[in-house]
Amino acid sequence: MKLQVTQENLNRALGSVAKVANSRNTLPILANVLMKTSNNRLSLSATNLDIGITHYIGSKVSEEGSITVPARLMQDFVGSLPEGVINLELQDTKLKVTTDQYKSVVNGIVADDFPVMPAISSGKSWKVSGATLKKGLQQVVFAASNDETRPVLTGVLLTTQDGVLSMAATDSYRLAEKKLGENKEDVNLLIPATALQDLLRIIGDSDDMVTITHDDQQVLFQVGDIELVTRLVDGKYPDYRKLIPSSFATQATLKRSDFINVTKVSSLFARESAGSVTIELDEATGKLSIRSVASQLGENTATAEANIKGTGSITLNSRYLLDGLNAVGGEEVTFGFNGKLEATLLHDSASKDYSHIIMPLKS
Repeated sequence: MKLQVTQENLNRALGSVAKVANSRNTLPILANVLMKTSNNRLSLSATNLDIGITHYIGSKVSEEGSITVPARLMQDFVGSLPEGVINLELQDTKLKVTTDQYKSVVNGIVADDFPVMPAISSGKSWKVSGATLKKGLQQVVFAASNDETRPVLTGVLLTTQDGVLSMAATDSYRLAEKKLGENKEDVNLLIPATALQDLLRIIGDSDDMVTITHDDQQVLFQVGDIELVTRLVDGKYPDYRKLIPSSFATQATLKRSDFINVTKVSSLFARESAGSVTIELDEATGKLSIRSVASQLGENTATAEANIKGTGSITLNSRYLLDGLNAVGGEEVTFGFNGKLEATLLHDSASKDYSHIIMPLKS
């Protein structure tokens, strides 16, 4: 293998794939990145056996070949080099990396031992706007569970209902759903949230269309010159739509910035009580108030003006409430509930394409 590539392109590609390589895995080669030439392009790939990422970059290839090299070392090393042309030459299992000022040798492992994610041979394929997918991921992925004992909840459900593509995630304490728009394909995919966090990083500021290809076991996302493939989560996702209330006995509409401010202040006094705050809506005064008590520190009540229908109170986790408020977007939000023990709904007052459900705490 012998080729030339720019530092900028190689550094960007290593940044895309290296995070997936895992030095703590029992297979040492999984801490490496696979470098392979094909048709005047260099591909860099990394996998942890559940997720695989490949980034293609243009290069001037003199001799074809492939090798795997330590991902962390290669990323840090190339990132430290000045901009310009890098020469790569493989001799046995040693990769020579030279520039005008630097000459280095990186010890590699032969590419034959590198595991490759199986290709999707007979799957469906469709496209979605990168900007739309990015916003949806930002609003939903954080609500997925980290609890590996309930693997279904560590996934994000991508599904179509009545011709509308939706994305949903829940950890059983909160739930986020985003409607992404019309889609004619019959989609029902349960995708690991960790893979979608990597996808979010890959999409970045790109406005490219994202091509999604899937079968019963895997899904492949193609964004420009980058491909991410991941295994699907096995299991049946709960019927979360039953949790979303259709009407409310008590409801408030107010500026999102005001709601965030009073929640932030109250959360400071809620640390002792695991973030517990009590929200009260009063139709007569047109005030939303949040009260928090810390036996050692004191107590706090913060109020904001709101357009209120009904009177009542509910106790929530302030961190979950702030997460929801930050995800909603829009200048005004609507917040509603039916009773102290029933789910609350938070959404943008001007749009119904995003719903954020928070389960109450016992007060």
